[in-house]
Amino acid sequence: MANARASIFDDSETLDVSGFAPKSVPDPAAPPPEQVREVSAAAQFRSREPGARAPAFAQAPPRREPRRHRTGRNVQFNLKASQQTVDAFYAISDRQGWVLGETLEHALAALQREFDAGEHAAPRDQTPHPGQQ
Repeated sequence: MANARASIFDDSETLDVSGFAPKSVPDPAAPPPEQVREVSAAAQFRSREPGARAPAFAQAPPRREPRRHRTGRNVQFNLKASQQTVDAFYAISDRQGWVLGETLEHALAALQREFDAGEHAAPRDQTPHPGQQ
């Protein structure tokens, strides 16, 4: 039985591995390395070779510094907004020296003051919520 798999539990030392050896002749069907480099460069393939630098595809937006402050705020609040809104929110926070949660609290307080003064009527959602008719 030449094609039978060797058992890992077999204690006999009759396993013949003499057939395992590195290839001595390259595969004649393989393309030359220069052609492979040209095709991969044309496809913008990122090399794993150390020191090889891939071209920058698009300039990434500047990263903001991490904001870590001990404020007692411990509930995460995620929402989607336009890039202009997020940039304005960060600009206000930076200009005032506030953390993001503090900026949100000030914005909500100002909006509540407007509603309480009757300057703006709170918009009402006309679509019924689940469970409401």
